[in-house]
Amino acid sequence: MADGTSGKTAPYLRVAAMMRARIADGTWAPGDRMPSRTDLGREFGVGENVIRRAQELLISQGQLEGRAGSGTYIRSPQKRRPLPRIPSDGQRGGSGIAPAGFEGTWEADSTAKVPAPSAIAARLSIEAGSLCVRTVYEFLTDHRPVLLSTSWEPMAVTGGTLVVLPEGGPLAGQGVVARMAHLGITVDRVVELPHPVLMGREDAQMLGVASGSRATLIERTHYDDAGRPVETADFLVPASLWDIAYDIRLAP
Repeated sequence: MADGTSGKTAPYLRVAAMMRARIADGTWAPGDRMPSRTDLGREFGVGENVIRRAQELLISQGQLEGRAGSGTYIRSPQKRRPLPRIPSDGQRGGSGIAPAGFEGTWEADSTAKVPAPSAIAARLSIEAGSLCVRTVYEFLTDHRPVLLSTSWEPMAVTGGTLVVLPEGGPLAGQGVVARMAHLGITVDRVVELPHPVLMGREDAQMLGVASGSRATLIERTHYDDAGRPVETADFLVPASLWDIAYDIRLAP
């Protein structure tokens, strides 16, 4: 990108290039905390706003990470991991909070009485605008987000019960199958529909990957034994962090 009047490279792009060079040559190593914006501005001869824009660019490209209240750090490279989509013996695929095959922890934020958008309502076979519990998840390995998910459950199914919140009540964190069983509902089928997508800026920054990079969006829906959908979720799986693996056993 060039300056529209002078044709010169924008200052923040020049600073970003110098920062990128320091990361590449090892001057700044993975895990290092960057100097303050004041110190960097003095060193590079620019204002703090230029430093901020340069850092935001490198964060969007997955080379830096901002930590609230702590500063900006050189992001450590993350290894690709397998994400099996077929459960091993003795497991029930998709029955828990996390996608089958994920090993780690998660953080969740639930909101009740959220009107269902039309696309979600169609997946849940309810009217658009029907009230749901929406839960946003961050799945973590080594304390870093590596997967994102948003789950929707109709309040017509769980409203007014002890299990209305996935992360609250007596069965907190035990997953859709266990919580529905508490209500006398048998969940016996999970359907997944994967779509290729490009990462938006906000999600990419949270996951430490480049904005616009490839990901798989997995639409997962739980059905009860009457064929009624009781929960649906979107899992955002960055291609740079995960290999989605299908291990399908053939009948003898």
